[in-house]
Amino acid sequence: MNKVILAYSGGLDTSIIIPWLKENYGYEVIAMAADLGQGEELEPLNEKAIKTGASKIYIEDLQEEFITDFIYPTLQAGAVYEGKYLLGTSFARPLIAKKLVEIAEKEGAVAIAHGATGKGNDQVRFELTVKALNPDLKIIAPWREWDIKSRDDAIDYANERGIPVPVTKDRPYSMDRNLWHLSHEGGDLEDPWNEPQDDLYLLGVSPERAPDQPTYLQLDFEQGIPIALDGQKLSPIKLLEKLNELGGQNGVGIVDMVENRLVGMKSRGVYETPGGTILYTAHQALELLTLDRSTLHYKEQIALKYAEMVYDGVWYSPLREALDGFVKVTQKNVTGTVRIKLYKGNCTAAGVKSPYSLYNEEFATFGEDAVYNQKDAEGFINLFGLPLKVRAMMEKKSGLR
Repeated sequence: MNKVILAYSGGLDTSIIIPWLKENYGYEVIAMAADLGQGEELEPLNEKAIKTGASKIYIEDLQEEFITDFIYPTLQAGAVYEGKYLLGTSFARPLIAKKLVEIAEKEGAVAIAHGATGKGNDQVRFELTVKALNPDLKIIAPWREWDIKSRDDAIDYANERGIPVPVTKDRPYSMDRNLWHLSHEGGDLEDPWNEPQDDLYLLGVSPERAPDQPTYLQLDFEQGIPIALDGQKLSPIKLLEKLNELGGQNGVGIVDMVENRLVGMKSRGVYETPGGTILYTAHQALELLTLDRSTLHYKEQIALKYAEMVYDGVWYSPLREALDGFVKVTQKNVTGTVRIKLYKGNCTAAGVKSPYSLYNEEFATFGEDAVYNQKDAEGFINLFGLPLKVRAMMEKKSGLR
């Protein structure tokens, strides 16, 4: 019997895919669940997958690799999709697909299956990774094949087969959770006019419900990587967990946006990324202190391309690897400490210092100084503005103005 490796979460889609694969392909189904920090969601998966029809299940702890090999490079690049989305689902999918390929090769499987819909981005992220790492594997995407057309249809399919699912018609949100974020889509959120309800948030509280007093914290970075919180060195997992806790308590990291999907449509999602928001804010503040103007501005252009590539699922591409090389060089001096203030949904830098600071108070002061001759600015302005002056002279002589 041929084997197929299924990316398994225990959610609505992947729960019904196991029996569907057996009924329609006759394959032996092996489930693979990636532990990316979902917490209690993983506990019942082993029993549930087997009861649903899987021959076995792998539960792979990928948390550390997720942070160090996927989150940190994206953080260092400063990549944010469409100015708001911190890419929590986007860079998780290539890691999951990488592990699927490894297990498929170990098990001698002929195919990989996933529960991404034909309308979403995840199908692209999963499949491009598989193509990049093992082009011989067949890919099965049930949402592009079966007769199920909606979440309600999927719930009915599960109920008919006695499969318990964590989604009901009363709370039909599609959610994705990992150490970095929690996303919400579907249900009443499909109408952009609808404001998210307070009970939607699971990683924290709404800003209105946050404490009336601010929370301060300090983050230490070494070459663009966070290494300590309030002077205490923590593992990447513990550090992010603590930042999620602090950010969530203060209503930080909630993003409500209509984004442009790769497949051509707009979608509305609500993202909770408390710890990630803190890290991005701190990292940016430290870069503003330690990077020269030309490098910082060029890096901002790179960040846009990097975010687009991560969103589009081309993690395993020569261009992203090349951009990583550039980013790594820019991070050599991004070392120092940032003080962060959290208050009712706001996350701001309240102080920053670095041994590699390019800020020089002697030059920047509005007081008296002995190092900067303000008269020098006149010659600079004359030369810098010479093209504008020459053009204006031509337009005046030609009667254009």
